[in-house]
Amino acid sequence: MKKIRWEISLGVILIISSVILYFSHFLIFHDRHHIFIYLLGDVAFVPIEVLIVTLIIHRLLSEKEKQNTLQKLNMVIGAFFDEVGVELLEYLIEFDDNFEKIRKNLIIEKDWKRKDFLKTKRNLKNYNYGVDSKKGDLESLREILINKRTFLLRLLENPVLLEHQSFTNLLWAVFHFADELSHRKNTKNLPQSDYEHLSGDMERVYIHLIGEWLDYMRYLQKSYPYLFSLALRTNPFDPEAEITVK
Repeated sequence: MKKIRWEISLGVILIISSVILYFSHFLIFHDRHHIFIYLLGDVAFVPIEVLIVTLIIHRLLSEKEKQNTLQKLNMVIGAFFDEVGVELLEYLIEFDDNFEKIRKNLIIEKDWKRKDFLKTKRNLKNYNYGVDSKKGDLESLREILINKRTFLLRLLENPVLLEHQSFTNLLWAVFHFADELSHRKNTKNLPQSDYEHLSGDMERVYIHLIGEWLDYMRYLQKSYPYLFSLALRTNPFDPEAEITVK
């Protein structure tokens, strides 16, 4: 409210100042003809000024701001995958009975094009995930997510994530799954219905995580080739991936 009042006051002051200056011009030169010529010329230029400021300069500034936001956002996403994302993928693979059917689709090559990433994402939409919470080491996964809980909370507090709804959905899915596991004293000898419930939560994380990982790999390939090289050598889906460069 105070800001609106300040803007109105400023507008009134500027208009009064303009009237005073024009009136002073008339008192000194007594030339209404030139006053109206310049006044009309200034008013006629206003639409062009609006076009330049709002449609061109504003668009350029918005695009620059968008690029800066995207860079900050991907730094946050990179921190997530470095801290917990890649390790989480390595664990979740163990719970997927059907993983071998799509493994080759997720072995990214350095010369992949945009169409290759899009093709992989389309293939994943038709993939029948075989996630079963009893198949892998659920207790170790529980300990990892509990230890990363503080880190996940800090990511959720980052305002830049408001610009990326799908990654925010991933964080909520991971945080919910971690919350489910943390409320159980152990993950052994649970009822079958509870394992099925955990399988559903795990599959939600798994689906979001693979999709975001593919998008992040595409971003690294375009923007940071040296980071992309490291990501290829630590690909959790590639059994032949090695960190050493050969």
